[in-house]
Amino acid sequence: MAVKVEMPKLSDTMEEGVIAAWNVEEGDTVESGDVIAEVETDKATMEVEVFDAGTILKILVDEGDAVPLGGLIAVIGEEGEDISDILEEAGSESSSDKSSEKKTEGTDKKAEEG
Repeated sequence: MAVKVEMPKLSDTMEEGVIAAWNVEEGDTVESGDVIAEVETDKATMEVEVFDAGTILKILVDEGDAVPLGGLIAVIGEEGEDISDILEEAGSESSSDKSSEKKTEGTDKKAEEG
């Protein structure tokens, strides 16, 4: 069964993290405790470990991208496993985030004009 790897809370004040570097590629095998990425927080650069063994099926975030806490960054599972449901869910979450951002931007512009 595929496992979602989400942006962990690495400090008390952290609201998002930036992927500084990936230590794995899609198709790599990982074990529990392996460091798969380095994340820059508001305080420092920290390592992200996985808690499940498997194959990196999908990396969803590029180096340099900011991800909110709990945001999906990768998927681990068995090689050849169908993860389309997880990817669709991740796509719909990012779409709704973008549409709410647009609504906020539009509201701000109206307030400035008025």
